[in-house]
Formats: sequence, structure tokens, C-alpha cells
Amino acid sequence: MSTNGQQHDVRGELRNPLKRARGLGSAQSGVAHWWTQRVTAAALVFLALWFVVTVLGALHADYATARSIVAKPWNAVLLVAFVLTVCWHAVLGLQIVIEDYVHTRWKEVALLVLVKFFAVLGTLATLMAVLRVALGA
Repeated sequence: MSTNGQQHDVRGELRNPLKRARGLGSAQSGVAHWWTQRVTAAALVFLALWFVVTVLGALHADYATARSIVAKPWNAVLLVAFVLTVCWHAVLGLQIVIEDYVHTRWKEVALLVLVKFFAVLGTLATLMAVLRVALGA
């Protein structure tokens, strides 16, 4: 069955196992996606705690006070970081769900494009709003 480290295929071909495996899927490319998802989740623990505390602190404040809270440099930076991290984490999670459960290729691609489009659109709109408040425009 084995000659020179190669295995005999059913069809009579001599192929190296690595040669048979090529093109059948990723080798280590999913690790970066997995790590990014975990890092964004860990960052969201701290950013979400900050966000909840900040929102609760501004809960009964008037508009000017709430605006001044967002305009503080650290709050503006953390709010931008929170929005970016939430959108990035959401895109990563939705990508996995779509890839796992949508089996029609064109639907999968269309959904992935839509998710990324709306994530970018939502991120840009939120960032523009935060920057306008933070910069006093």
C-alpha cells in the first residue's frame, strides 16, 4: 500500500496526502478570525462596562450635560473604540453564522456584502456624530 512514503489511491494514483488535501479548505487562516473574535469580545467586556456606567451617569441629565460628557476627550475616544469594536465583532460573528448556515453561494456572498456595508455605514454615521459632538460642531 505504501511506496516511498506515498499511499496508493483507489483509482490507482500515487498521491502524497498533502497533495490530496490542498484546495480542500484553509490551513490556519481561520485562526486569525477566531483570535480577532475573542480579542474584540474581551475588549467589549471593558468597553461595555464603561459605556453602561457612562449612560447611567447621564440618564437624567439634560441635553447640554449629556453633550458635555460625550465631548470629554477620554469619553469620545472610548465611545469611538466601543463603536468600532462592536461593529467589528458583529461582522465577525455574522460572517460565521452566514458561512455556516447559508448554503447557496450567491446568497452567502450577498449577505456578507450587506453585513459589511451596513456595518461600515453604521460605524461611519456613529463616528461622525461622536466627532461632531466632541469637536463642538
